Amino acid sequence: MKYNELNVTSHKDTKRVGRGIAAGQGKTAGRGTKGQKSRTGHRKLPAGFMGGQRAIMQAVPKLKGFCSIHDKAEVVYTDVLDTIKGDVDNFVLAEKNLISSPYARVKVIVRGEAMVNKVNLKVQFASKTAIEQIKKAGGSFTKTPVPMRVKTTEKE
Repeated sequence: MKYNELNVTSHKDTKRVGRGIAAGQGKTAGRGTKGQKSRTGHRKLPAGFMGGQRAIMQAVPKLKGFCSIHDKAEVVYTDVLDTIKGDVDNFVLAEKNLISSPYARVKVIVRGEAMVNKVNLKVQFASKTAIEQIKKAGGSFTKTPVPMRVKTTEKE
């Protein structure tokens, strides 16, 4: 083995500070005198700490209540549904402008008189009384997932 073929990695040890005045980095150990940064633990300040001033999270008023991340289902009433006959799904409801989009969640709720027309309903949600009214009119309710949007890729 030759001297120039040695694989030696230089790893300098961390400087040992605060070991006495004669050691070079003694007494204040390179931190200066006094102040927050000269103290132990000054590097682990909480998130949002603003130097002893009141933090922004404490200054901003908190809002009451709860906000769900899920969008609410759009409501369709049985008296409006009674004007439609046959099979009804999200696309039919969107076509009749009863919901904003065929990809929205739909819930059917009772309003007005009992249903007369036979409707085969295929949506996401319906109240118990709405399902009873639909079945009394001779229709049916099937719970289906929200239709997924079809991705269109253009080929050139």
